[in-house]
Amino acid sequence: MKLDILAIGVHPDDIELGCAGTLLSAIAEGKKVGIVDLTRGELGTRGTAETRKSEAQNAASILGIKIRENLGMADGFFQNDEHHQRILIQAIRKFQPTIILANALEDRHPDHGRSSKMVSDAAFLSGLRKIVTKLDGVEQQEWRPTYVFHYIQDRFLQPSFVVDISKYMDKKLESVLAYTTQFYNPDLNEPQTYISSPQFLETVKARAMMLGKRIGVEYAEGYISEKMIGISSFDSLIQRTT
Repeated sequence: MKLDILAIGVHPDDIELGCAGTLLSAIAEGKKVGIVDLTRGELGTRGTAETRKSEAQNAASILGIKIRENLGMADGFFQNDEHHQRILIQAIRKFQPTIILANALEDRHPDHGRSSKMVSDAAFLSGLRKIVTKLDGVEQQEWRPTYVFHYIQDRFLQPSFVVDISKYMDKKLESVLAYTTQFYNPDLNEPQTYISSPQFLETVKARAMMLGKRIGVEYAEGYISEKMIGISSFDSLIQRTT
């Protein structure tokens, strides 16, 4: 079950919008990747929790991700408290990720920042052996990820670093569009929302272009690290071309 990267999103579709290109790149490199959604997105204006579940499964298939779980927390009303932290600790210990990708530190949707803090707290607490959790009746071992990185969502936040996703932008957008009830779809008789306009996906693409320009590539996704990132050699900063 051990994963290299565990992407955590408070709502189904957060992962696709925020870090799908990075996950596609990691999978292409042979890394083990999984997704955990905290809620079913049941408060979303368009569609239902059931349609979101089906859409999330379709998106995972597009991304080539076989591990996707939903923790069933209450959309809009979960709290960063012991009860919810223990649920997350159990998931972190189950998958033992080296890296966690989490929601933005603060954003337009209040769930994003609240879940971001909760994931950071749970990732630390997961490493304390005196916090006991069990999975299927078996006591879990403590586990602390090496890094927690926060992807950038609606609001622009200055990234600590960006990841080149130029090869994967089209597939990223395909995974986003798996959420057929959430984004622009003229065939649906649903209320229009902030994310359902035809312009919204253009802003997603434009953000990736802007971040890509910062490192001289076509598209990129940005991340914030609350922990200082170190290198052992300048070789890790040199991009080799063939």
